[in-house]
Amino acid sequence: MDQAGYSKTQLHITLLSGFFIGFCVAQFMSYIIISEHILSVSLQLKHETNPVTLNCSTIPEIRHDHPYDNSTVADQLKKEVRILCWVMTNPENHKKKARHIKRTWGKRCNILLFMSSEYDDELPTVKLDVEEGRVNLWRKVKEAFKYVYKHHYNDADWFYKTDDDTYAIIENLRYMLYPYHPMTPVHFGFKYKAYVKQGFMAGGPGYVLSKEALRRFVVEGIPSNKICINDTNEFEDFEIGACMENLNVTAGDSRDWNGRGRMFVSVPQDHLVPDRNTGFWYWNFSFYKNDEGLDCCSDNAISFHYVIPELMYTMDYLIYHLKPYGIVRELHRLPAKLKVGEFLPPPIEEIANSNEDSMDDDDRKH
Repeated sequence: MDQAGYSKTQLHITLLSGFFIGFCVAQFMSYIIISEHILSVSLQLKHETNPVTLNCSTIPEIRHDHPYDNSTVADQLKKEVRILCWVMTNPENHKKKARHIKRTWGKRCNILLFMSSEYDDELPTVKLDVEEGRVNLWRKVKEAFKYVYKHHYNDADWFYKTDDDTYAIIENLRYMLYPYHPMTPVHFGFKYKAYVKQGFMAGGPGYVLSKEALRRFVVEGIPSNKICINDTNEFEDFEIGACMENLNVTAGDSRDWNGRGRMFVSVPQDHLVPDRNTGFWYWNFSFYKNDEGLDCCSDNAISFHYVIPELMYTMDYLIYHLKPYGIVRELHRLPAKLKVGEFLPPPIEEIANSNEDSMDDDDRKH
């Protein structure tokens, strides 16, 4: 090779080496710049006081059917145990909370109503002539039940009131109510043991009135200041509990056959996770002794309170769509129907022997 050829070859090698080294340096610098940007954004998000949450108002209504599921018993119970559900809400929560009840568990009620001070045709709402605010909750409950009695008394057998941050499994509510005659004066819910001798039901997870309990409340209780106080009050659950006692409406036991709760004042994790809330006021006010961990809750649980919309959709999927393949549960045989005025015997609180509870298996003895 002559001198000129060798110089050209050397020049080409030098240029290629320069391009390669330059490319590597550029990539390295780009990595540093991008990494610094990511770190800056991460630090900003880490110290963000108001983290971004899912805008549930954008969630569309989605059909997710299981055409081969056998819903014969559930369909039959829907005909035999007719439940009117009414949800306590307000204009500010129509889009934030109430609409998500309609899109999840609310559609399983026989009748679904939303009680508010403004009309909203998406829900739809019943516009009550009551100002919003906690101080008016008791008056709002009375007006709502008066509306239900006037317009839907013969359309349902049971009347379930709940809040707009509650998730309810209506099939399990029907299962609990099935043996009871709707003309028996009784109401069910999560029972507190304070203030009212027979206990009163928490407003959050909801309480359900029989047909006769509704009649007594509207016809005999509300018109009488001696039976049902007419003052404004934010503690509507206590007031209706006292009113039910004065009307000789029994505070029913909503626990299942072995004493596990079915209606809960908080989200599932507050009851299921051991030692999560050792100072929870719930333990002091619960009418019945209850455990935490898996032994807290019935397999046929009915309602949970303080449920945000994101969790409503999550629970709807986990309860109605997610299935462990190969596991098919047998249905419990429906209990015998009771006559008017009859009640089921109290649960037998057997010692748990499943290692599912949060404490020793003999903790119920103490």
